[in-house]
Amino acid sequence: MAIPDTHTRHIFFTGKGGVGKTSLACATGLARAEASRRVLIVSTDPASNLDEVLGVALAQTPTAIPGAPGLFALNIDPEIAARDYRERMVSPYRGLLPAAAIASMEEQFSGACTMEIAAFDEFSKLLGDPAATAPFEHVIFDTAPTGHTLRLLTLPSAWSEFIDSSTGGASCLGPLAGLEQQQALYAATVAQLADPARTTVVLVSRPETATLREAERTRVELADLGVSHLHLALNGVFDMADTNDAIAEAMMRRGAEALAAMPTGLSALPTTVTPLLPLGTLGLEALRQMANPALIKPLSNAPDSGYVLPGKLSCLVDELAQAGRGVILTMGKGGVGKTTVAAAIAVALARRGHAVRLSTTDPAAHVAEAIGESVANLTVGRIDPAAEVAAYRAEVLAKAAPALDPNARAMLEEDLRSPCTEEIAVFRAFARAVDAGQDGFVVLDTAPTGHTILLLDAAEAYHREVSRTQGDLPEAVRQLLPRLRDPAFTRVLVVTLPEATPVHEAERLQADLRRAGIEPFGWVINQSLLASGTRHPLLRQRGTSEASFIRPVADQLSQRCALVPWLPESPVGSDGLDQLMR
Repeated sequence: MAIPDTHTRHIFFTGKGGVGKTSLACATGLARAEASRRVLIVSTDPASNLDEVLGVALAQTPTAIPGAPGLFALNIDPEIAARDYRERMVSPYRGLLPAAAIASMEEQFSGACTMEIAAFDEFSKLLGDPAATAPFEHVIFDTAPTGHTLRLLTLPSAWSEFIDSSTGGASCLGPLAGLEQQQALYAATVAQLADPARTTVVLVSRPETATLREAERTRVELADLGVSHLHLALNGVFDMADTNDAIAEAMMRRGAEALAAMPTGLSALPTTVTPLLPLGTLGLEALRQMANPALIKPLSNAPDSGYVLPGKLSCLVDELAQAGRGVILTMGKGGVGKTTVAAAIAVALARRGHAVRLSTTDPAAHVAEAIGESVANLTVGRIDPAAEVAAYRAEVLAKAAPALDPNARAMLEEDLRSPCTEEIAVFRAFARAVDAGQDGFVVLDTAPTGHTILLLDAAEAYHREVSRTQGDLPEAVRQLLPRLRDPAFTRVLVVTLPEATPVHEAERLQADLRRAGIEPFGWVINQSLLASGTRHPLLRQRGTSEASFIRPVADQLSQRCALVPWLPESPVGSDGLDQLMR
């Protein structure tokens, strides 16, 4: 078997975006179901593609998977969960309180924090309440990318501590009102997570340095949470080298080097290896092949595609450079290479003599490591959530404290300990970064899709939130949405891979941006085997299949499109990043 052979009732799949968590979770669930077990697969990812992999539309309740008796799945949709949670909190007071009071309550439940609390509330019911999943022998969680997952796992203790330390009566943080009554459920959730007899956490990684590093960080932080029953799943391992093919040789060499340098803590874990498959893992047959590679049919020598490929990334950069200043945002699903593309664009603009600042709002990104040595005209930084939270708390308290009595100050401090504060603080820093685009180029490597959209949506509700905590609305925040909607100032690049799920996810992102009044400047299709020139049969087969995803992007979805090939040398350091332009 090329999937984890773990038989605990709860199995979590977690890891950096794009490593194959959903595919492995589904392949594992299908294998358990075909071994006569009843299995429920649950996605807690705001950007879930569980429907696509299983080939069926899912809802908030378990849906039977056609062709797989005993297998069920559901999506925890954060927006639906937030809507239901908000109505559950507000509806008892309709008709009893004045309209203004109801409106005030609804405002308190309108932010991104409510969405996260509501999704966690649904998650806790499934994990902490045995009755909720009683019909199933296994419950498999396809979790969100690492940063969100860790936040989800720490919430039980974080919220319990917050509630326990409350000294001001009813908190002015409306979303927390529904949590105090469920402390027993959250305590049960924590107990389930930490019990090795009931829960296994599978750290999913590819044979790449960045994803292995992320898996190790997750391992350490989970251990600090008391979660110790871990399994490592290495996905997409390629060991079919061909001495006549530079791409195949490079892929195997880079994978071997990354695995050889694997952190000691990871290498000590029980490990499953899943090979690189010739095609994507959509549908039950592909999932069966993932679980049992012996089922893979012999490779055919796939014909070359006659499709004329899109142009180079350097052509997009030439057009971006003409503006002389402004903000460039790289957006897309986790794992598609946003950080690398952002870093390459920043280096290319700096080499053209422009003043450039490269930064990120993604806590899992490593822009400084991507650049390596210093580059003339280029400044590299990041938005540090911990530092931004500390500065925001200090600012609000300093302005408000002189006018507050001890009880009111305690209430305010209680608010500022909430996880909602981090969203506000990081949002302010994002607005400041965009503001700097007046004086030169700012290239922002943004967080994965779901978080990015929440960040942009927060602009509309931000003023209400800072007013409630007695903060001020900075001018940079006031100007943010107009600047993001100004195509002469902000240029959004949608980054994707030439595969079904990343392209469909990017298409949904573009639709979300358009609803927010933001029109993407162009698309970047990254890591294309079709454009690499490989002659290896398996890699050619994967490359040929890319054409069906490249065509709609270039011909229908994008105004401008650039194609970046899979590169023999890892694009790290300024010289390595230059490869993306050639």
